[in-house]
Amino acid sequence: MIMSKVAIIGGTGLTSLQSLQISGREIMHTPYGEPSSTLVRGKLGDNDVLFLPRHGSGHTITPHRINYRANLWALKEAGAEMIIAVNAVGGIQSEFQPGSLVIPDQIIDYTWGRSNTFFDEGDNPVIHVDFTWPYCQSLRQALLTAAEQAGVGVIDKATYGATQGPRLETAAEIDKLEADGCNIVGMTGMPEAVLARELEACYASIGVVANLAAGRHDGEITMEEIEQHLAEGMKNVRTLLEHVIPLL
Repeated sequence: MIMSKVAIIGGTGLTSLQSLQISGREIMHTPYGEPSSTLVRGKLGDNDVLFLPRHGSGHTITPHRINYRANLWALKEAGAEMIIAVNAVGGIQSEFQPGSLVIPDQIIDYTWGRSNTFFDEGDNPVIHVDFTWPYCQSLRQALLTAAEQAGVGVIDKATYGATQGPRLETAAEIDKLEADGCNIVGMTGMPEAVLARELEACYASIGVVANLAAGRHDGEITMEEIEQHLAEGMKNVRTLLEHVIPLL
């Protein structure tokens, strides 16, 4: 079996990679239950990669119901040493416009009730992982370098506010997140990032701004608007992935 050291976790708007030459699919069983989907093995250009749709192949799993532990464990077991996550997010400040790409460097966790560690079962000793910098710095830099080489504009740092979902936030909640220092808001950034850290996998995120956050523009946020902006942003995500994989 080919061990692919690079894995991509697809989020909303990225349930498949059009340029991925699929070589096989693998059903994984984990000590933490079933992952969101079968793992897809293939080549992106000349490079072996793994792909996993976070919400399932039919986008049916809500953010708070995702089995993050099973997903991360399955990818690590399949050989992933580096994991690039694609996350749909809302933009809080005006510079985070719909369709833009963001490479966050910090995260604040507002989620609750999610299984967020591998170290709370059995007789294993408690482990406190350092999470000062929640994203792998070398992988972030590779993404920034690839973006420059590909001519893809990205915002090179941001604080991601991870909320529970599946509903969108209130305007007052977004005001609170902004006061806390958040620049973007999404529902899937945690516990994914910390679970990767516990497994000693190098993890970074590409945030795709799908909409301005609640209270930041006139009118209601609609799924039509989100889908339109995600479709625009995902074109650049695919280009960025094609350029970053060879650097890894």
